[in-house]
Amino acid sequence: MKLVIFNDNLLGIVQGNYVIDGSKMVSWNPEKPFDSFVNVMTQFEKLKSKLEKAVHTEETYRLSEVKLRAPVPNAGKIWAAPVNYKKHQEEMNAQFHNAPRTIEEIKLFLKAPSSLSGPTDPIRLPMPNRRTDHEAELGFVVGKAARNVKAADAKDYIFGYFALLDISIRGDEERTWRKSFDTFTPIGPWIVTSNEISNPNQIGLKLWVNDELRQDGSTRHLIYDCYQCLEAATQNMTLHPGDIIATGTPEGVGPIKEGDKVRIQADKVGEFTVHVEAGYE
Repeated sequence: MKLVIFNDNLLGIVQGNYVIDGSKMVSWNPEKPFDSFVNVMTQFEKLKSKLEKAVHTEETYRLSEVKLRAPVPNAGKIWAAPVNYKKHQEEMNAQFHNAPRTIEEIKLFLKAPSSLSGPTDPIRLPMPNRRTDHEAELGFVVGKAARNVKAADAKDYIFGYFALLDISIRGDEERTWRKSFDTFTPIGPWIVTSNEISNPNQIGLKLWVNDELRQDGSTRHLIYDCYQCLEAATQNMTLHPGDIIATGTPEGVGPIKEGDKVRIQADKVGEFTVHVEAGYE
């Protein structure tokens, strides 16, 4: 099932080129979208049939005519995987001569939840004179509390998957600081529930800046795969429903600037395009 949050924080089901409003079927409160979203995830097995029924009974909109919001409306935590592809490590070595250690050595880092944005929101560059890069990633959202979960059991704790951009200012500051500015974690275009993704470790990822293909990789090359990322995070602390994990980016990372269009595509998940602007409102 493809789930979106759209317009005035309504819950939708995507089918083809249409969005069906499923809000009434799950007692969705648009004034409390995160609480409502957590309820849907934790009660999904009970609510799934109601959402399937909504497809035939509830109001339908053209996908092209709605405003898509971030499909996870908030997050307690965003864990992100640093240097989780060998070829990305190689390109960073070549460009910055400062051999970055891989996830095997340094594990995960945190991004601010306030950096989340949606698939139609612009990326805003707070420091136009600093190099700011795109990083195409597969992200997922945790569906139930998880602590000390083994990779073999991780699938049971993942609610669904989406495309994710990890926007990064280059410099000597800590990763968390350089990657946590507002609008630096666009996600979308929707969540594909995990029951529809047979193997998240076989997902192709592509990213274009304007018409230039910059990144063309696959999660099959992850150092820590999706399930190992969740295991690593839960060794550190409890993950709660609504927490996000970003799994890292393949090679091809490069700079973006004001006026660019960035398009990300994740096979079996979806794609979205965001514009790059200078500064904040």
